[in-house]
Amino acid sequence: MNRTRTNDRFSRARGGGADPGKGGGRSGPSAPRRSGGMNRSGGASRRPVVAQGEFALPETVTPALPAVKDFAALDMPEQLLTALASEGVTEPFPIQGATLPNSLAGRDVLGRGRTGSGKTLAFGLALLARTAGRRAEPRRPLGLVLVPTRELAQQVTSALAPYARSVKLRLATVVGGMPIGRQARALQGGAEVVVATPGRLKDLIERGDCLLSQVAVTVLDEADQMADMGFMPQVTALLDQVRPDGQRMLFSATLDRNVDLLVRRYLSDPVVHSVDPSAGAVTTMEHHVLHVDGADKHAVTTEIAARDGRVIMFLDTRHSADRLTKHLLNNGVRAASLHAGKSQSQRTRTLEQFKTGHVTVLVATNVAARGIHIDNLDLVVNVDPPTDHKDYLHRGGRTARAGESGSVVTLVIPKQRRSMTRLMAAAGVTPQTTRVRSGEEALSRITGARTPSGIPVVVTAPVTERPKRNASSRSRGRRRPASATRRGPAPSAATDVAA
Repeated sequence: MNRTRTNDRFSRARGGGADPGKGGGRSGPSAPRRSGGMNRSGGASRRPVVAQGEFALPETVTPALPAVKDFAALDMPEQLLTALASEGVTEPFPIQGATLPNSLAGRDVLGRGRTGSGKTLAFGLALLARTAGRRAEPRRPLGLVLVPTRELAQQVTSALAPYARSVKLRLATVVGGMPIGRQARALQGGAEVVVATPGRLKDLIERGDCLLSQVAVTVLDEADQMADMGFMPQVTALLDQVRPDGQRMLFSATLDRNVDLLVRRYLSDPVVHSVDPSAGAVTTMEHHVLHVDGADKHAVTTEIAARDGRVIMFLDTRHSADRLTKHLLNNGVRAASLHAGKSQSQRTRTLEQFKTGHVTVLVATNVAARGIHIDNLDLVVNVDPPTDHKDYLHRGGRTARAGESGSVVTLVIPKQRRSMTRLMAAAGVTPQTTRVRSGEEALSRITGARTPSGIPVVVTAPVTERPKRNASSRSRGRRRPASATRRGPAPSAATDVAA
């Protein structure tokens, strides 16, 4: 994985021009399906493109292929195009149209786009297309997607599953909080693509249940959060084990100087696609800062929670999330909490209840700030304002996804006003600021708040869970052990989605 670099931090010595058959300056065997049009110029320097508040992005040496406005214009297997039509995906989002022509040709990609902008298919379609037709040996995957959280891993797997089935590729999801033995067996049976969190993948490698030496396409999704969570040493150790001539794609909603290390060390002459520096300016999203009195904040929060429709409410700690959830249930609001103190099966069940409307208010810590996609979610409330502008953008990114509209509301008490002004400026957001009180028309107009019923409710597991679980077991052609059945409705951590 050693790559020679010149004094310019975004250039690498090419030694008289790159041989396209050798991956454009990468050591090791030739990368699969490298295009002759992807020659990489030797010794050329890259002029930094500066994004405010973030590191200077590399300027591509080799010209990028033009963006496309139709999936049919891409060099993808016919089965993938058919699957896209079947899923109702008709036109590529900008980040997909810009990066796919290049990633399908084998180029490294650095993609920065707000959460909900279509990054999963941007890297997923390229990964599947370039892996299609190959079969993995036991324990030796061919493609790898690294993500920071369990929820994001399951979200990526779910999003890619129908397309993987169409080209007969097997996906395995490898995350903590679920039985490692089942994940090991999935890898032993052969999986072309692994979607993993760094810690659990490291554990499986140390057990001898997974080898990365055949991984030809590697994706880092939400790389900035992996750095923020302290995963950087594990991520770099994993990247050092994949094929040195392989393709790498890095996608993230924000980029900071921790991610700069990954870009400089692991991406070679990448195609760069970037939105505005904040990665959060979404025309379909409204931002509101509501100034409230400390003594009135609890009542304001309760009235917002009692609105028609679903809402995610973010708080700082597990204890405060559980306490608010209990208060809302006692006041007639169907609420459930989601945080790192819950087991993975509890977290998965809660998300499913929220998606189906069985729960209308998800009270969460930052564990829900990424990797959760809920259709038609039009309101996110920061009951406790975030302390970092990136957290604000990712929390807000749960709404206004894929062109939908939505609002982000932040409750601010007097002593928090100055820090919120600085945070919003760092996020590149200009919010509408309103002073509100519980019961006032302004609060109802902005958030849909209303008076709760006050009749306590109990949220129980939906009765449809057990039939769904049994049907899933039958579809795999084997009976789950009794111990697995008792674990609840969490999906299998390692799923064979091949046809």
